Amino acid sequence: MEQQEYAVGATRVATGRPDGRTGGTGRRTTDALLAVREPAAGPAPEAVSGPRADAAPTRPAPEPGAASALSPDPGLLRLAHWFAAATPGTADDLCAASFGLYPARHLGAPAVAAPDADVSWWHGPTAHATAALRSRGPRPVGGLRRARRDASALPVVRSGAKPGRPGRHRKPERTRPVPGAQDRSGQDLPIPAPALPVADVCAPALPAVDLPAAERRIAARLLLAHPLVTASGPHADGFPLIRRHRDWLVERFDALLGYRLVVGPWHARLCKAGLGPGAARRLEHPATGAPFTPAGYAQLALALALLVDAPEQLPYGRLLDAMRAAAPGLAAGPADRAMALAALADWQVLGDLPADPAVRAAVLTVDRELARAVPAGPPALAADAADLIRRAADAEPATAVRRLLAETPAVLDADLPEDRSAWLHEHRLSGPAALADFLGLETELRTEGVALLDPADELTDLVFPGAGHLPQAALLLLERLVEEVRPLPGESTTGGDVPIPDALIDGLLGDIADEYGLPARWRRDYLADRTALRRDALDLLHNLGLITPTPRGSRPPGWLLRPPAARYAPAPDFHPVPGTGRHSRPAPAGAREQRRA
Repeated sequence: MEQQEYAVGATRVATGRPDGRTGGTGRRTTDALLAVREPAAGPAPEAVSGPRADAAPTRPAPEPGAASALSPDPGLLRLAHWFAAATPGTADDLCAASFGLYPARHLGAPAVAAPDADVSWWHGPTAHATAALRSRGPRPVGGLRRARRDASALPVVRSGAKPGRPGRHRKPERTRPVPGAQDRSGQDLPIPAPALPVADVCAPALPAVDLPAAERRIAARLLLAHPLVTASGPHADGFPLIRRHRDWLVERFDALLGYRLVVGPWHARLCKAGLGPGAARRLEHPATGAPFTPAGYAQLALALALLVDAPEQLPYGRLLDAMRAAAPGLAAGPADRAMALAALADWQVLGDLPADPAVRAAVLTVDRELARAVPAGPPALAADAADLIRRAADAEPATAVRRLLAETPAVLDADLPEDRSAWLHEHRLSGPAALADFLGLETELRTEGVALLDPADELTDLVFPGAGHLPQAALLLLERLVEEVRPLPGESTTGGDVPIPDALIDGLLGDIADEYGLPARWRRDYLADRTALRRDALDLLHNLGLITPTPRGSRPPGWLLRPPAARYAPAPDFHPVPGTGRHSRPAPAGAREQRRA
C-alpha cells in the first residue's frame, strides 16, 4: 500500500517531501508577536469566507509597478537586528517563534507490541531496523555487560538472533526481523468494494470509503508539513482539497492546536506557534541544505521588511541596494544575502533569481501577499528576542501539549511544566487519540511519555532510520549507546535521561566506521575526519530528540541519552561479548573476573 493510502485509507494526492515553509502564531497564543505594516488599500484577498471553489483559480500575470521608494517595515527591521545579535541556537528558536518555519517531525516504525503505558521505553518492545552490512555468524557466549546481570532482570522479549563470533570490532547480537512487525494495521480506512460479477452478488461487500474524511486527513497532513501551500507551488495538487474542506480544517486546527488557518484564492497559510527554547528547529538552504546562520536570518527578515510594500516588479540590484541602506550596521556577506533570497524564492515570495548575482538589471516579481503571510502577525509586544520566543510558545496547558504532540517526535513528562504534565496524565488516552485520528498517526504510550508515530514516514522532515551513510551511522551509534548505558529497571535517572561518556561516543564511532564505513565506501570526508562524522551523527540524533545536551553550565559538557532512543535498539542482549575493536574500551576488571569464574 502506498504511503498516502496508509495515512488516509484511500485517495492519493502528491504532497512531496515535508519541509515546513512558513508559520506564525495561533488564536490561543497569549500575544501576537510581530508588527507588519498593513497592506495598501485595495481589494482584500479572500480569506476563510468567500466564493467556494474546488479547483485553484489561475493567478493573473502581475503588471509592472511604479518605482516607489522602498522603506522597511519597522517590526521586521527590529527582528533583523535581534537575529544578528543572537547565537546560532537562539536564532533558530527566534525563527520558529517569529515565522513558524518548521514542519511536523515524527518518528515512524511502530514497536512490535501494542502500546502499553506501564512499560518503559528503556525496557519495552523495540522497532529495531537491521542495518545493512551487519556481520552475522557463530560466536561463543561471553561475560555480562552492565544492565544485563540477570536474564529475568528486564521485562522484554529475548533477541531471536543467533550468537555471533568475535572479531576486531564488537558485534552485539541483533534482533531477527519479526514477520509482520512492519504491517500496517488498525488505522487504515476501509477500501472501496470492487465491482462484483453476477455470480458473486451474494458475497459480502467491503464497506464504502468515507471520501470526505480521507480528503480532510490528506489536507490536514499537508498543511502540518507545509504551512504555506500555493496554487502554483510544488504541492498544488493538494490545494483544491484545502479549499474544499477549509471550513472544517479551520475549526479543527483552531480547536485542537490553536492554529489560525487562512485560505485565499492562491495560497493557504497555517499560522503555527513557536516551540520554545531549545526546539532544535532550523531553517536550511532549499537547494544545498546548509543551515542558516544568524546573519542569514537577519538578511531574511531585512528582505521581508522591504518586500511587504515593494512594487510587483522590482529590479534585483535595487533590492540589494535597499537592503544595504536600510540596515548599514548589519554585517552580512554575499552568501548570507544569497541564502535569504533563495529561501524567499523557494516560498514564491520572489520570482526566479538571476543565476549570476552580478546581473543587477534582472527584474524580480514580488508577491506582496505571500510576503505579508510569512511573519507571525501584528503587533510587536515582545521586549527582546528571548521574550518573543517565550511568548510564541505560551498557551494553555491543553493546547501547548497538543502542539508538542503534533509537531515533535516525542513528549516526555520530565520536560513539561507541572500544569502541562498534569493535563497529559489526566488525558493520557483521549488527548493523543484525538490528534492521531485527525492526522492519521499511531499512539505509543510509555512510562516516560507519549509519541505519535507516522509509519508512512511522510509527516516528518527527518526520516529515521533512513537511507544514506549518515542515517546508517547514526542508527548504529544509537543502538550501541543504548546497549552500553541502558539503565536497569528501577535504577534512578535524572529526568529519565542517561549520561553518555564522551570517550564512548568516539570509540563506538571508530568501530562503526571501520566495520561498516570502509566496506560500504562511506563518504571520504567522514572516513578521513571522524570529528565531522561525530558532529553530524550527534546533530541528527539531537534533532530527532533521541539525545540532548547536558544542562548549560555542566562541566564537562556532554550528551544525555533519552528514553525514546531505546526503541531503535535490538532487544537486550543478556550475554554480550565485551568490545574487541581497536577503538573499544577494555572490559572492566570485574567482568574479566566473572568470565574466568
